[in-house]
Formats: sequence, structure tokens, C-alpha cells
Amino acid sequence: MLKDGSLTEELEDILSGLEQRIMMYRTKLIELQKKRDRLDDEIKTAKRYLELAEPEDSDKSSARQAEETKDLLLNQFKFSGLSIPQATYILLKEEGKALHAKDIYQRLLEGGVKIRSKTPITSVSISLNRDKRFLRVAPNTYNLSGEETQSHERR
Repeated sequence: MLKDGSLTEELEDILSGLEQRIMMYRTKLIELQKKRDRLDDEIKTAKRYLELAEPEDSDKSSARQAEETKDLLLNQFKFSGLSIPQATYILLKEEGKALHAKDIYQRLLEGGVKIRSKTPITSVSISLNRDKRFLRVAPNTYNLSGEETQSHERR
């Protein structure tokens, strides 16, 4: 027969093992959810390309499709080959207002900027903090500095 102390220790070991398994499954679930979100985005893009590629009856619709395809492709490669600050400068200039680093990251990603970082939003913030062309107007929110907006308005 087991003593009360050893029974308690055994139960604590079992509970500890169960807690570790639960944590492992939670981590795995989060990873799978992120993967599902990425796949959902890829599916949406593929469906959009297929919709644009399918021929329709009228000339108006094919002209519209050609224009949509052009816009889609241009937006995907708009910032391709540019650095984070270069692309953000163009983005904020076009937008005309301050944007949060999360929004900037998303738009840069859509525009073709490759950010290889485990924390891409932090990378965007650090890049913009180091560049005098940008002004932090709120936590993780950036706009063109006063000099940049004034020179743009004079033109």
C-alpha cells in the first residue's frame, strides 16, 4: 500500500504531465490556426486570380477584368525591391495621414516588400524610428515629419 505522501507526489506528477500536454496542444493549436489563416489568404488570392482569368461574355466585362488584373498585379508589386522606409514614405505620402505600424506592415506586405523577421511590426517601428523623415505621433503610429509634409504641400 502507498503512503499518503507518495500518493500525493504521484498525483502531482500526473497533474504536471497533464499540464505540460495541455500547453503543448495549445501551442500546436495556435500554430495551426496561423497556418490556416495563411492558407485562407492564399486561397482567396488564387480564387481572385481565377475569377479574373475566366472569360465573360461582354467586351465591357473583359475590359473591366483586364483593368482589375492590372490593378491587382500593380498593387502586389508596388513596393517590390524597396526598403521599409522607402516604401513607407511612398505609402504615407499617398495616404496623407498617420498609420499604425500594423497597418503599414500589412500594406507593405501586400505591395511586395519582403520582411523576414520574427517580429515584423517591431521591425517596421524600429526602421521608422531611425529615419528622420518619419514622426511618431502615437504609440506605433507614424506620419511624415513636419519637414516632409511641408515640402510635399509646397509642390
